[in-house]
Amino acid sequence: VNKHKPWIETSYHGIITENNDTVILDPPLVALDKDAPVPFAGEICAFKIHGQEMPFEAVVLNKTSGEGRLRAKSPIDCELQKEYTFIIQAYDCGSGPGGTNWKKSHKAVVHIQVKDVNEFSPAFKESVYKATVTEGKIYDSILQVEAIDEDCSPQYSQICNYEIVTTEVPFAIDRNGNIRNTEKLSYDKQHQYEIMVTAFDCGQKHATEDVLVRVNVKPVCKPGWQDWNKRIEYRPGSGSIPLFPSIHLETCDGPVSSIHTTIELQTNYIGKGCDRETYSEKSLQKLCGASSGAIDLLPSPSTTTNWTAGLLMDSNDIIFKFDGKQGAKIPDGIVPKNLTDQFTITLWMKHGPSPGLRAEKETILCNSDKTEMNRHHYALYVHNCRLVFLLRKDFDQADTFRPAEFHWKLDQICDKEWHYYVVNVEFPVVTLYMDGTTYEPYLVTNDWPIHPSHIAMQLTVGACWQGGEVTKPRFAQYFHGSLASLTIRPGKIESQKVISCLQACKEGLDINSLESLGQGIKYHFNPSQSVLVMEGDDIENINQALRKVSYINSRQFPTAGVRRLKVSSKVQCFGEDVCISIPDIDAYVMVFQANEPKITITGMDHFARPAAQFESERGVILLPDIRIVSTVTKMEHPVELREHDRANKQVVVEEMLHNLDFCDVLVIGAELDPEQECLELDHGELQGKHLDATNSTAGYSIYGVDSMFSYEQVLRKLRYRNWGTSATSDRKFRVKCSELNGRYTSNEFNLEVNILHSSNSNFMDHVNHMIVQPQFLQSVQHPEGSVSAVHNSVVPGVATIVIIICVSILVLVITLGVYRLRTAQQHSSAEHEGAKDNEMDWDDSALTITVNPMEKYEKPHQIEEESEEEDIDDEEEDTTSAESDDSEEEEEEEEEEVIVQKGNKQNASRQEQL
Repeated sequence: VNKHKPWIETSYHGIITENNDTVILDPPLVALDKDAPVPFAGEICAFKIHGQEMPFEAVVLNKTSGEGRLRAKSPIDCELQKEYTFIIQAYDCGSGPGGTNWKKSHKAVVHIQVKDVNEFSPAFKESVYKATVTEGKIYDSILQVEAIDEDCSPQYSQICNYEIVTTEVPFAIDRNGNIRNTEKLSYDKQHQYEIMVTAFDCGQKHATEDVLVRVNVKPVCKPGWQDWNKRIEYRPGSGSIPLFPSIHLETCDGPVSSIHTTIELQTNYIGKGCDRETYSEKSLQKLCGASSGAIDLLPSPSTTTNWTAGLLMDSNDIIFKFDGKQGAKIPDGIVPKNLTDQFTITLWMKHGPSPGLRAEKETILCNSDKTEMNRHHYALYVHNCRLVFLLRKDFDQADTFRPAEFHWKLDQICDKEWHYYVVNVEFPVVTLYMDGTTYEPYLVTNDWPIHPSHIAMQLTVGACWQGGEVTKPRFAQYFHGSLASLTIRPGKIESQKVISCLQACKEGLDINSLESLGQGIKYHFNPSQSVLVMEGDDIENINQALRKVSYINSRQFPTAGVRRLKVSSKVQCFGEDVCISIPDIDAYVMVFQANEPKITITGMDHFARPAAQFESERGVILLPDIRIVSTVTKMEHPVELREHDRANKQVVVEEMLHNLDFCDVLVIGAELDPEQECLELDHGELQGKHLDATNSTAGYSIYGVDSMFSYEQVLRKLRYRNWGTSATSDRKFRVKCSELNGRYTSNEFNLEVNILHSSNSNFMDHVNHMIVQPQFLQSVQHPEGSVSAVHNSVVPGVATIVIIICVSILVLVITLGVYRLRTAQQHSSAEHEGAKDNEMDWDDSALTITVNPMEKYEKPHQIEEESEEEDIDDEEEDTTSAESDDSEEEEEEEEEEVIVQKGNKQNASRQEQL
């Protein structure tokens, strides 16, 4: 009998973790029934939950003990509902298996809390935060960022910390998201800052996406130049380019009455103080119109000027550096021993303060005794930042107390900058020109003349030769610094115009359209145009004037690198004690490297002439068709090309015109024998050109800055004479040209000249070679020229086949026409006697047939016809026209006679063969 109802606790408190189904109850869910241990009546069969759609269910684990468990029917989400409250009752099993007469317990209250899981990350309310600050201020809070978290519990839904992710920015953020700057911001340094910020909830989970905070810096109005670029790019050949095309001055409404601006181009680390021509000193003096006769004491090392080979040298600018350990001996005969009372010394010098407390003399140029004694006859040296020129006369020139030492004290001597010095001697007056300005000596000391002696003298550069008063002659008084273009010119004094030309810069500041500067603008350039001073009352006029200031470099191949620019300004205001100050502009011009030219010399590289022509008064023109071409290779970069198409970029070869500064025609092999051969050039060919020439047994050198066309004209007039041809059968020459003193050099063009002797059994071979020799001008733009060369190399094989066919035909013709050939032999003998007048004696010991391989290559159908007698005239015309496009008319006539005689000799040879 079921007498009692089950009993449970009156209330339960439970906890469930979200996304879990197990509920932990306190106290545990247990129902008791006093009918126990009676079956059914004392057992617990069910727990029932009362409430609307509660996501929980209670199950009986043990009917006898009454244990039960509360669990979730579906996943519990804390974010949807944080807690649940419902009623639960326990039911026994009734009085029998059917569950009849069951009884239920009283109602118990169950309160369940959902435990949160940190499943959501913080998220910012805005995608981008923006703020604007004024430069120069410290802010407590520039702006506040805010993030939220969708978790349900305070632990996981609250934001506990913010952090700036971007490193090295002058900002900080607190726990509430307030951003402040840690230092004063500058608009000039940075206009805008972009920083990334993240957030952390109290479970230390950070935001999945950082937020961008953009802080704009607003400038405080500052007086100064605005809208200018720090880097200005200059490409060679650009002419004059504006430096500050959009610049304007911000005065912040200050009462400005006038402005004074100085623009300075700093080039002291380029070459010799700025970009100057790097030709040899001889070529430059010729270009500037100086009289000839200057002797270059510091030339580029070569076979003829080898005394500078051991010195430290910057080859691009021909600058020699002396570190106090080197000196150079000038060979005897370079400089005349007697310079007379008039001569000039010119040089570039860069020199700093002398090391040590007791400064010694630093010799630039010294002429002293070679042995026995230690007398200095003349010298130029630096001592304690003074330039001193020493000139001691001999007793045979004067026997009175005469000026001997001339001293100049100038700051520029020790400022470590390049300066151009000219020492003009018109004894007893000596004048110094430095950078074109005249300086008289501040001190002149007199001395007695030197006693006459027969001791040889030694001229040195960079140190002075001490030949006496020491156990072993040696160098002394070494120079510390850099020298360039050291020349000595006996006799005539140069004009101020020539001196200015020699030290002129090829780069500097310029003003575009001076007439549009404005009436109120005053301007002034320094002599080298590296400093420009502008002054005006109206700000807008000054702005316009500064926009017209430009940089120009007139060199075709300028020295690449940086040129620094500095613009400094001073402002005056109306009646103001304190006026605005304008910060300086520091910018630079970037000069790019010029495309390197490829200089190519072409022309006829092999010819033969009869000995009589070489022995004639005019000789033979060596290079009648020489051509000098310069090309530059450029890579095209079209904007529309994509990256993967860049590999197919086009290479463009363009011909360019520029000057040359020397061309050497050198003899290959044994030097010329002056007793029987020479190279000649009429000096009238050099008139009207900036060219000069020197001749020696090693070859002919033409030098001076002039166009390639001028060099071509002169080289085409160069003649070779040989009035002793019996000892010479051939001569080989090599032609090489240069631009910028060897910075760019041409190919080595080799020429072979054969001298044809009357007794030479191989004469016809020479003539054949002469005819076969192609006269094509190889151009870089047309690489097909190489194909022609291949064809020419194949021609001799074709000629052999032609000769075999022709011989076969001739045998048949000779068999049928013996009488005709005898007549031809007599006719050729008569012409042979006439040929002796021209000193042409032919060897008829062998059968020789002349074929023009070029004609054979072009017209195969004419092969068989060449053996017939009536075609000999046509063959002569074709051969002659192919041979001598640019030769003289008299040479053409002689060559035609050669081939006519050759044809007649062939007839005689046929009879002998028969």
